[in-house]
Amino acid sequence: MIEIGRKLNGRYHIIGNIGSGGMANVFLAHDLILDRDVAIKVLRFDFQNDQAAIRRFQREALAATELVHPNIVSVYDVGEEDGLQYLVMEYVKGMDLKRYIQTQYPIPYAKIVDIMEQILSAVSLAHEHRIIHRDLKPQNILMDESGVVKITDFGIAIALTETSITQTNTMLGSVHYLSPEQARGSMATNQSDVYAVGIILYEMLTGNVPFDGESAVTIALKHFQEEIPSVKMVDPNIPQSLENVVLHATAKDPADRYKTAEEMSRDLYTVLAANRLNEPKWEPTGLIGETKILTPITDEMSMPSAFAAMETPPEERNEHEEIEQQEAEAQVKKKKRKRNRIIVFVIFLLVLLIGGVVYLASQGSSEVKIPDVSGKTEAQARTTLEDAGLKVKSESKQIQSDDIEEGKVVKTNPEMDSTVKKNREVELYISSGNKKIKLVDVTGDSYKDAIEKLGEQGFKENQIKITRETDTDADEDEVISQSPEAGEEVDPKTDEVTLVVSEGPEDVYLADYASLGYSYDSAVAELLSYGIKSNQITRVDKASDTVEKGFVMEQNPAPGNPFNPKKGKITLVVSSGPDKTTQTSSSESSKISLDNYEGRSYNNVVADLVALGIKYEQVDEASDTVEEGVVISQEPKSGASFDTKSDKVILRVSSGRGNGTVPDVSGLTAAEAKAKIESSGFVYAIGSGDAAKGKAISTSPGSGGTLKKGETVTVNYETISDENS
Repeated sequence: MIEIGRKLNGRYHIIGNIGSGGMANVFLAHDLILDRDVAIKVLRFDFQNDQAAIRRFQREALAATELVHPNIVSVYDVGEEDGLQYLVMEYVKGMDLKRYIQTQYPIPYAKIVDIMEQILSAVSLAHEHRIIHRDLKPQNILMDESGVVKITDFGIAIALTETSITQTNTMLGSVHYLSPEQARGSMATNQSDVYAVGIILYEMLTGNVPFDGESAVTIALKHFQEEIPSVKMVDPNIPQSLENVVLHATAKDPADRYKTAEEMSRDLYTVLAANRLNEPKWEPTGLIGETKILTPITDEMSMPSAFAAMETPPEERNEHEEIEQQEAEAQVKKKKRKRNRIIVFVIFLLVLLIGGVVYLASQGSSEVKIPDVSGKTEAQARTTLEDAGLKVKSESKQIQSDDIEEGKVVKTNPEMDSTVKKNREVELYISSGNKKIKLVDVTGDSYKDAIEKLGEQGFKENQIKITRETDTDADEDEVISQSPEAGEEVDPKTDEVTLVVSEGPEDVYLADYASLGYSYDSAVAELLSYGIKSNQITRVDKASDTVEKGFVMEQNPAPGNPFNPKKGKITLVVSSGPDKTTQTSSSESSKISLDNYEGRSYNNVVADLVALGIKYEQVDEASDTVEEGVVISQEPKSGASFDTKSDKVILRVSSGRGNGTVPDVSGLTAAEAKAKIESSGFVYAIGSGDAAKGKAISTSPGSGGTLKKGETVTVNYETISDENS
């Protein structure tokens, strides 16, 4: 495994391990050139000499670089170092969708639709590039802290043109999200990805995958043998339109499934519209061929007449050949008996294996079909359902019906003939005949739940009128009141129901808590008075030399913007007072005072400077002529103010008293000549002439001569007369 702290390619500083997969390990690293965090996927050591694995790893890079999309993890770089194959990818700070479902379930329907739209947008682009992901699952879908979806791991995404690879790698995906055609061993298509997305949608709606079992074989069998369970068994409030998307995406026959990810996305776009919430349940239309039972052949069956009419060829006898034939037949019989024993043993093993699979499949099924109890009395229906291994809610609901006699069962929830888990609770709807029924209470429900409850009583959507009002105490979309009131007798065929639905509280406008000098406590008190809850307020402490401890320094959102007291979130940045021990981003807090380092070892001085927070690149050295390795001078001088964030230290370090060559300074000014002499390791001195106005004309010793470093070189200048000046 690659070690933490290593600089890959001299650029990527490995910080830590993010995770590992079947072929590669993923590390968090920092790009030293672009100053950003990245994720680096490194092919595992045991695959480094596997050419097939290397080609597949390189295909991933090729496939991913083609896919530029906000919902697909970007690939920045690809390379090899010391035999290590690696990919440099976008680092997504957040969690995968699997973890999101585990921690956030139940997820609001609107949020589920938003996530699915992002996934389908990315999948649609991949399909346009003739790339099938083949392993879509929540573990391969990341969500950043802003809720943006990022699909990753195109490690088994194969270009459709690579037919041979596609056929040999059919079963690489995760079995919980495997399409029926893949489970049968057929080639994956775009619709296989659509099926996987449908299973992901099912998991977001219910919190679990639809098919599970003790082995991969059991789960794979369920994908092409069993109907997907209804999501409404887990959450009866799920709109039928949303369940229809699940059913359409996960149809067993690809002919019934969405043809493209784009088609599924278009359907999802309007799935929560009011006119679709109670649409009819989607049913597949593809024809499935019936299984034909073939009659087995037995010894008692008569031979076909065509066989009986065939002539038997004449037989020629030869005693020598007959003896040889008998010996050969004996050998053949002996070999045949041995082969038969092997065949029997293999058949026995196959029977055991098939029996085991069937047993596991049967053991994994703890589901029952809800019997048809329509037209039965409530008591009869309860007995029938309980005998089938189901529970029945203690209270039944009343519904008007022209077809079912008063007092008899009209329907159940979940529906009759649907398959559910054993001990599932079932609700009975009893006919009131043509009489009026008591109106259900929907106040406090969301308007979607209210419409569903009224629909169960027989009201159609055009009989339900909705008006909206702002309300400080009610959440948005919550039913504030209803007319007629709950318990009143109504006729669902002719009467109308009016629901007053909350728009939530009116927006408030936040004060500028920082400029007005609010303490954190006083700011919170004001926010709570608006109906904002404490869990909507986030406090962030930050050191400050200018704002008193406990007082608000900043706020987000900014003052003056409309703010929803029910849904809005606000962050208050609060002063924790001055922090002398921690370097902050301000120019003053990074200022320090340097010590006097002259006469000390260069290495020891650099170690002291780094300990103060100064970086290596802020320290320069210049050579001089005293004892080698000793600091002669420094810039800035000791006691000077020094900014550890931006300033630079220059240490003049001795390189020892060796010999040097006197430089040629002719034609230079006095300042230029002095700099050149000293940079060569000699002591500068002024000779004859006018150093202030004239140019250098010669040196003593002369230029090109050898002189011990630290010795003096005298520079002579032109003599400038007053006339010339």
